[in-house]
Amino acid sequence: MEKIALITDSTSDLSNSTIERYNIKVLHYRIIYKDKEFIDKVTITPEYVYDNLDKEIPTSSMPSMSEMEDLFTNLEKENYTHAIVVTLSAGLTGFYNGVKLVSENHPKIKTYIFDSKSISLGEGFIVTNCAKLIEKGVSFDEIVRTIPIVRSKIDLFFVVGTLEYLKKGGRIGKVAGTIGELLNIKPIVSIDNNDGKYYTYDKVRGRKKSLSRLVEIANGILDKKKCKLCIVHGHALEDSKKIFDSIKNHKNVTSAIFGGALSPVGGVHSGPGLVGLVLFEEE
Repeated sequence: MEKIALITDSTSDLSNSTIERYNIKVLHYRIIYKDKEFIDKVTITPEYVYDNLDKEIPTSSMPSMSEMEDLFTNLEKENYTHAIVVTLSAGLTGFYNGVKLVSENHPKIKTYIFDSKSISLGEGFIVTNCAKLIEKGVSFDEIVRTIPIVRSKIDLFFVVGTLEYLKKGGRIGKVAGTIGELLNIKPIVSIDNNDGKYYTYDKVRGRKKSLSRLVEIANGILDKKKCKLCIVHGHALEDSKKIFDSIKNHKNVTSAIFGGALSPVGGVHSGPGLVGLVLFEEE
C-alpha cells in the first residue's frame, strides 16, 4: 500500500487551508538581515519586508539541509513509502539540488523531485493538482507521469515596479535592466521553459502600459482556451485588484482566484510593485 507525501517550499504561496486540507509538507526559505534571520511565512510577513527595504535589502537562503533531513526522517517514522517534491524553479534557487541530496539519504522512501520552472501559484497549481490526485488514490507512478503535463498548461507573467531588486538578488536572468530603467521601459517577465530563468516576454514604456499589456496577454490566451485565473501581488494591492477585475469575467475563465501577497522571500527579490498573472489551462 502506497503512502505518498507531498512536499513543496514556501514560495509556492499556497493558502494555509490548502496546506492543511491536503497535509502538504512545506519547507521554508530563510530571510537574512545583518542582525537577524527569519523563516519565510513563519516568523516574518511580506509587510515587514516592504516596510524595511529602505533601511536594508536582506538576502535569502534556501530551506536548511537540517530542516529537509528532519522532514524525511519524520516521513520514515510515519511509514511513508513515497514522496513527491515540487520545487521553485531550479533556475532561481539551489533548493532542487539540496532536496535531491537529502532524499538520497533516505532510500526507503521512493522520491520524485520536480522542478516546477515556475514561481508562486504557478508552482502552487502543480502542488495542488498533485494533492488532489493523491487524495483520489491515484498511484505514485501515474502522478509522476501526469506532473509534466500539468506544468505544460501553466502560463505565468509578471511586472515589477523596478528591476532593482531582481538585479541585486541575482535573479535578473535574461531580463535586460539598466538602460531600460533609464528609459522607463517596463518588461513583461515570464520564465523560460528550458532553463527556468526569467526572460523578457514583451516590453512597453511606463507602468500603466505594462499593466494594460498584462491584461491583453491574459485575454489573448483566454480567447483560445478555458483557464483558471490567479492574480498575486507584491505590495501592489490596488493595481492587482484592478487587473483581476479586468480579466475575471472573461467567458473562458473557469474560476478566478485573487491569491493576495507573495511570500516574504518573493518580496525580497521582486521588490514593491509586482503584479503577477497565472493561467492554468483546463480541459
